[in-house]
Amino acid sequence: MAEYTKSKPDWAPKEDNAKFACSVMSGIDGIKDTTIGNINPAIVHGERRSTPRMVLGMDDYVRGIAEGNRMILSRAITLIESNNPKHFPKAQRVLQELLPRTGKALRIGITGVPGAGKSTIIEAFGNMLCDMGHRVAVLTVDPTSSVTRGSILGDKTRMGTLSRRREAFIRPSPAGGTLGGVARKSRETMLMCEAAGYDVILIETVGVGQSETTVRSMVDFFMLVVLTGAGDDLQGIKKGIMELADAIVINKADGDNLLKAKISRGEYERMIEYIRPATQGWPTHAYLCSAIQKTGLRELWEIIRIFSKMTKESGVFERRRDSQLLDWMNSMIDEHLHNLFFDDPVVMGRLPEIRQAVLQGTISPTQAVAELIARFDVERAAKRHVDLLHPDA
Repeated sequence: MAEYTKSKPDWAPKEDNAKFACSVMSGIDGIKDTTIGNINPAIVHGERRSTPRMVLGMDDYVRGIAEGNRMILSRAITLIESNNPKHFPKAQRVLQELLPRTGKALRIGITGVPGAGKSTIIEAFGNMLCDMGHRVAVLTVDPTSSVTRGSILGDKTRMGTLSRRREAFIRPSPAGGTLGGVARKSRETMLMCEAAGYDVILIETVGVGQSETTVRSMVDFFMLVVLTGAGDDLQGIKKGIMELADAIVINKADGDNLLKAKISRGEYERMIEYIRPATQGWPTHAYLCSAIQKTGLRELWEIIRIFSKMTKESGVFERRRDSQLLDWMNSMIDEHLHNLFFDDPVVMGRLPEIRQAVLQGTISPTQAVAELIARFDVERAAKRHVDLLHPDA
């Protein structure tokens, strides 16, 4: 048996005391034998030992994701979200290999005002779909602090039961200050989840804002979650957001709030009559739902299935997917041109002086832009980008 000495900090009570919420256990000052309990011998001898993390090659990523390995899927998404230029070529090669396995999932976007119960609906809805035999991936974007640049990433804690299911995969990602809070790599993350065999993708936005337009351009079906009994409901939702929705879901329609929810449903139905449908040939309607009581969820899923069937038969579904791919390509062109410009050494060297001149009023912003663009060597910047994308060429 090991010999060891016990000690407590000076401030700790010697005996249990009702004034203290907890007690302090004795620590171990010195250990003369490594056979005690479950103590790691490396810790006893003051050594720092860690198991080296396995380095995955491209084939490992492709095979692991194709087999539905959630650990490898998580690491692949981390690779995609990385801002390290060295990770970009590998991430794109993995995605290219997996493209034939993508595009088969039903993509559903979910938005709503803060407090409407988006996360609660997603958890109840996701659990129901898992019970029905589906595999569900939930992609959420957490707001990034403009001060600390940090995110809480707490969606898994808000979806406790769904996060423990093997049929579900929840991936919270920091918004990173992007437009409206939608992560730049959300589309590629979605494709990775589809390649891993998830047939229903739920994408939750941060809240009502500019991000809804971006999410609308990524999904097949878009629902707006609202609630009643919280003041002026219709003024709280912008008309532009309602024009994007294929369904308006009034949550918390239960108990004493059920009557108010029915009244709100009528108000939304009357308002929808004056708004152009978000999807050609599909009439938008308002529906009642209670995520807590789990009522209205099956009816909502049936509506989504009817939507999918109807739009596929009419060709709207495929045309929307094609349009989304082209929009995605165009947005990536804008992003890469932006990065090429600001990463150019000549522009970086001249930019501080130009900015100071603009602030002092000695040059107009238009003149400043013209001068910077004139100094920007597009051909050289493009070659650097190609070398980055194809380092082995």
